Amino acid sequence: MANIKSSEKDIRRTKRRNAANSQNRNRLRTQAKKILKAIQDGEKEALKSLYKEYASLLDKAAKTNLIHSKNADRKKSRMALRINNQAATA
Repeated sequence: MANIKSSEKDIRRTKRRNAANSQNRNRLRTQAKKILKAIQDGEKEALKSLYKEYASLLDKAAKTNLIHSKNADRKKSRMALRINNQAATA
């Protein structure tokens, strides 16, 4: 346990940040799962809006250093490939 006031404050801030980061990571994973389910079900109309929101969430996560910017770019690219491959085969 921290004995210094600034250390106690750091612990409080870390807990707050950890909760926010966890929530944002879960939001990213959930959105990715929604897109994959829409691909499986063949919902072409829903895919555009879902992907747009997913890309936005990834950009925000990269901007706040939740994930690396190149990681976000890679995830967007791979998801776009999956969507385009599904559209080509359907």
